[in-house]
Amino acid sequence: MTMFLDYIQFVLAPQMVTGLSLGMAVVLVALGLTIIFGLLDVINMAHGEFYALGAYLALALGASGVSFWLLIVIVPLLMMPIGYVVERGLIQRVFNMPDRHVTTLLLTFGLGLVLEEGLKVVFGPTTQRPATPIPGAVEVMGVILPTYRMFLIGLGAAIVIAVALVVNKTRLGAMVRAAAFDRNMAASLGVPVERVFAGTFAFGVALAGLAGVLLAPIYSVFPTMGRDFIFLAFTVVIVGGMGSIAGAVVAGLVITQIQALSSLVVSPVWSDPIVFSIMVLVLVLRPQGLFGRLGHG
Repeated sequence: MTMFLDYIQFVLAPQMVTGLSLGMAVVLVALGLTIIFGLLDVINMAHGEFYALGAYLALALGASGVSFWLLIVIVPLLMMPIGYVVERGLIQRVFNMPDRHVTTLLLTFGLGLVLEEGLKVVFGPTTQRPATPIPGAVEVMGVILPTYRMFLIGLGAAIVIAVALVVNKTRLGAMVRAAAFDRNMAASLGVPVERVFAGTFAFGVALAGLAGVLLAPIYSVFPTMGRDFIFLAFTVVIVGGMGSIAGAVVAGLVITQIQALSSLVVSPVWSDPIVFSIMVLVLVLRPQGLFGRLGHG
């Protein structure tokens, strides 16, 4: 019995916290993806590179003396105009094409490649890791947990709640949902549809940049980090249901917990196949995802 309690205290509980902290970061990236697809009907394949760009901006600004607390605010603000320009300058030009899903997918995929190579040119291929902004550990019910991971869980939860309230309970959120439902009708009622779409895309990009800031001290910073991370985020969006904020949150937390706990039983190299198997199973049994609706888009 004592060995079992020790296993829970020193192995299982810390691993669950690790999965929960990763889950919150994945949810932030997946939220941006699901907002952009669910409200704009755009599959953004460059989202991982925006996540990487946020991490590199945090690394560069941090090296120049900007504190971590300011980076949490500054980096998303810097990412928003980048997202706005990308939406107005690139995506809007192909949005009204009959095959816009394929066109925007290819467009953002190419943009992602350009951004990744640009990061290699500007920052180099070397992996870098900023110092943990909140060092140390805290004791919770006898379990020693890293302070920064606990902070990440709390901040992630607060951001998820704030995003849900903005989208579902505010006039701005109502305008965005109206424009997504029927852009012509919304425009006839005075909603600046193009600016709303560009602002929504910029907001999704800002969330990706914020995730990059928060994850950089844990998972390091390197040019291909977006490509590695985006597959997990897309899996979360697909399992949760395209366009569903609740689905992204639930799927993100569940999948990362499964990934974290499975590594205690099997080799870590099997964690990705397990996650993708879950996605395949959900697509077979419920193609629209756990919280999605059939016939989206």
